[in-house]
Amino acid sequence: MRRGAVRVDAVTPADRDRAVDALRAFAILGVVLGHWLVTALVADDGASLRTASPLHHMPWLAPISWAFQTLAVFFLVGGHVATRSHASARARGTTYGQWLRSRLSRLFKPVAAVLTLWTVASALLLLSGTEADTVHTLLKLALSPLWFLLVFAALTAATPLLLRLNPLWPLAVVLHVDLIRFGSGGPAWLGWVNVAAGWLVPYTLGAAWTRGELERRRAGWILLTGGASATAALVAWAGYPASMVGVPGEGVSNLNPPTLAAVTFGVAQCGLALLLRGPLRRSMRRPLAWAAVDMLNLSAMTIFLWHQTALMATTATGLTAGHLTGLHTVPDNLGWMAARLAWLPVFALALALCWTAFRVYEQGPRRSTGRRSRVVRSHSASRGSEAKEHHHA
Repeated sequence: MRRGAVRVDAVTPADRDRAVDALRAFAILGVVLGHWLVTALVADDGASLRTASPLHHMPWLAPISWAFQTLAVFFLVGGHVATRSHASARARGTTYGQWLRSRLSRLFKPVAAVLTLWTVASALLLLSGTEADTVHTLLKLALSPLWFLLVFAALTAATPLLLRLNPLWPLAVVLHVDLIRFGSGGPAWLGWVNVAAGWLVPYTLGAAWTRGELERRRAGWILLTGGASATAALVAWAGYPASMVGVPGEGVSNLNPPTLAAVTFGVAQCGLALLLRGPLRRSMRRPLAWAAVDMLNLSAMTIFLWHQTALMATTATGLTAGHLTGLHTVPDNLGWMAARLAWLPVFALALALCWTAFRVYEQGPRRSTGRRSRVVRSHSASRGSEAKEHHHA
């Protein structure tokens, strides 16, 4: 393992900003662990399942969502990478269409496998007599990661228009939408404007990073303290939920659609991410740490798209042994949380099986030599190249 890690380290371009890869890896792990910790499929009777959350029964656990709701970091890194990639493509004479096809193909090739499997699985479940509500619950969980890809793809396509956009503009849109929704009794549907405007804030912060406007540590501290203070004020005095993820049964969700509190919280996360760049760059000089981060980035889409399926597969399999604590029971006590922590390695094993079966849709087929060629996204690797070829045993 150590020899393999050393080889990975040796073939990585010297000018690659490994902190960018590390931030993406931590964001992926945050989303996965967050979903696994706060998503419960309760079996009330028979084999029917419904969604529940420990955050509904134990709202004082809201800090869990603060630690694992890391989507803003995804969009920060995505905005940084896309704007750098677009600049490199223009310098090489690549057309916008060619650049966009290259970017989006990396996002959507792995989606076909998820859609195909769940189309077949849903049909089989319905034909076998499974309740429609249960199938709907499973489908909603399995396909929920796709909303992220749609928003991310839209922002990626709009990258040339966003290169100089000040993040304060989309932040102002979010503020006014919430003032109309919550302050003036405006229509609930207006909140969906924030799906674009809310995630534009970290995305355009990523563009500002590319422009060199966030290099000083002072910028990171301003974003962190300003975002955290604004979020605390909104939760304490403006009535926003403390949880930064949706909670079944609650009237208002900070995430679906994004509220001002979710956006200011994301700003604080972006500030923290910027402050961590130096320590992460130093940590990523260790071959083992870098190899782990590199491999996680190589499988980012597979992990993201299949982690909910891994949870559901484990839950469905466990039903054959009865209603198991932490898996099928109501998440209303600390005993459930302790049991859920014990289930995490099982979820990870199920995800590893999904990764083995479906990673080819993201990474491409192995070469007959036993080595596989893979194009690694140039998160900020070099100014004149959008991707690097890495070869691993």
